[in-house]
Amino acid sequence: MRVLAVIPARYESTRYPGKPLIDLAGKSMIRRVYEGVENSNLISKIIVATDDQRIVDEVASFGGEAAMTGAHHVNGTGRCVELASSLDSFDLVINVQGDEPLIRSEQLDALIHSFQDNSVDISTLAIASSCETDFLNKNRIKVVLDEQSNALYFSRSPIPNQSKTKNSVSFYKHIGIYAFRREILLETQNMEPCALELSESLEQLRWMYHGKKIRVVETYTETPNIDSPEDVDKVLRLLNT
Repeated sequence: MRVLAVIPARYESTRYPGKPLIDLAGKSMIRRVYEGVENSNLISKIIVATDDQRIVDEVASFGGEAAMTGAHHVNGTGRCVELASSLDSFDLVINVQGDEPLIRSEQLDALIHSFQDNSVDISTLAIASSCETDFLNKNRIKVVLDEQSNALYFSRSPIPNQSKTKNSVSFYKHIGIYAFRREILLETQNMEPCALELSESLEQLRWMYHGKKIRVVETYTETPNIDSPEDVDKVLRLLNT
C-alpha cells in the first residue's frame, strides 16, 4: 500500500497562536512532528499542509515538503482532503496532527497494519489510562470501544461513567491521529454535520453518525500533544528523558 502522511499545521490557533513554530529543545514543533513521521518505513510521502508562509519556510529550512492549502478549512481533515484529491496514487492517507511532537513510528505503523483487515475504513489511536486529571479534562478526549475495538463513542466528558465502581479510574484516552482509505477520506467531505459533532466539537462523530466505523488501535506509548502553553513543560520533560 502507498501511504501519504499529511501534517496539517495552522498558525492562528485559538488556544495557542504560532504553536507549530515554538521551540522544543532546539527544534520547532513542526520539525519534531515531521521527523517522527519520517521514522516510519511504511510511509511513502510526507507533506505539511498549511495556510501560512512562515510554516512553509520553516519546513523548507530542514528539507521537508510543505504545501499551501486554502484558508477556508475549519480543521485539518479539510486540508488532508485538498491534498488527497489531487494525489490519486495513494491507498491510505494519515492525518498526523501538527501538535504531536512525540509521535512514534511504531504508532503510525500500527495504524497502517490495521488496514490488513479489509473491513477497516478509518483507524485511530488510543491509550489506556488511569489519570483522573485527564479523565476530567475536556481537552483530553475519551473513547469507549466495542468487542472488535471499533469506537462506540468519543467525548470530552468523562466516559464511561465510573460512579458505580470503587476501583481507580480506568478509560481509553484518544490520540487524535487518523488513517483513512483515500476514497473514504474524500467521502467524509460530503457528510452533513450532525448534532453530536456540534455538541462535542468532535468531527469524528460526524463520520460515525453517517455509518463509518472507526477502528481503535491501542498504543502503549504516551505521546502527549500540545493544546496550550501549559502542555509544553510535560513534552519537554519527556524529550529530556
